[in-house]
Amino acid sequence: MSDENAVSAGWERLNSLLVRVGRPEIDEAPQGGRLVNPSVTRGSTVLFPDIATMQSVGRERYEHVAIYGAMGSTVQHQLERAVAAIEGGANTQVVSSGLAACTTALLVWTSAGGHCLIPDSCYGPTRRFADTMLRRFGVETEYYDPCAGEGALRALMRSNTQVVFAESPGSHTFEIQDVKMLARVAHDGGARLLLDNTWGFGVFSPFEHGVDVSIQALTKYAAGHSDAVLGAITVADDGLWRALRDAAIQLGQLAGPDECWLTLRGLRTMGVRLAHQSRTALQVARWLDARPEVFRVLHPALPDCPGHALWKRDFSGAGTVFGVSLTPAYTRAAMEAMVDSLALFGIGASWGGFESLVLPTTGGIVRSVSAPEQNDEGPSFRLNIGLEAAEDLIADLENGLGTLAAT
Repeated sequence: MSDENAVSAGWERLNSLLVRVGRPEIDEAPQGGRLVNPSVTRGSTVLFPDIATMQSVGRERYEHVAIYGAMGSTVQHQLERAVAAIEGGANTQVVSSGLAACTTALLVWTSAGGHCLIPDSCYGPTRRFADTMLRRFGVETEYYDPCAGEGALRALMRSNTQVVFAESPGSHTFEIQDVKMLARVAHDGGARLLLDNTWGFGVFSPFEHGVDVSIQALTKYAAGHSDAVLGAITVADDGLWRALRDAAIQLGQLAGPDECWLTLRGLRTMGVRLAHQSRTALQVARWLDARPEVFRVLHPALPDCPGHALWKRDFSGAGTVFGVSLTPAYTRAAMEAMVDSLALFGIGASWGGFESLVLPTTGGIVRSVSAPEQNDEGPSFRLNIGLEAAEDLIADLENGLGTLAAT
């Protein structure tokens, strides 16, 4: 299969599943019928007919049932079933944000005196949490090169290593990690493998590759419309689920019913949206890669991107967000003026929605082990490709790059 077809194939294969997951069956509804979309259920107090029933339901906290508003609503439970099915897991806990998914998972599976390995390319707020709260709780974090080989990773493992964290591809620099190898190293050392799988949601099967805990920012592809913030943590093991569910209840982690409903609705069209967006993203990435103003393009489907062979091996599709570095002939100020000149790319954080976005990344990438930039490259930015036509986006970028020549 060509890379052009490969970037969208996985999204297209999801469509039949996405239409059906997280919806009640017809025979579960009154009079044998139901609305196409589930209702939004808002509330804090759940009423029971008697004390015995309340006590019985209260013991079912590991089931996706209505117990109390702070333990999740009906629509949240429907979303949890949907995400678990897409990820290939058994149970999902929906939480308030993608960052909350990362931090909650780290809190569940680390403890005082423990050691945690995190890739140097991780999401910035995940690093900030590890360097502040985890440190205060007595957990030592060590960062590793996201492209490190098995021998180097084994050398970093300790007797008290509790978690190996992965993020594939890496934030801003888009390295694809060898997740199968990471799972082998983690498990041989008695640790859990946690993966931020946001970019690969639906096109990377975490549990088939040895992942213990898969983390999602549902804000991105699942919700898809830049109007909801929430996250998810998925596991395939019952023991891990009980530990996760207990921690979520103790931390008061949940998501609002409106955000859950919006995300369920976004899931229905995720495959169609991302099949188009991923094809357009590769087209734009290749166009940029051929431009003289561009030093390199970091898109996992491009052969020069770190981990490209692993992407071809492990992923059934590609995401919509990638990085661009200009040549060193251009200054940061020139790059920012170029970004300001774009008409179709909104300037803002996050990604995965229907609108194309651009975000300068020069000065915002923190590394302590692996160099984020080559010495001979210039300022960088990140693009998220939306639903606009490829030719329109390319024309906008061509105009923007034209401003560089004038500075």
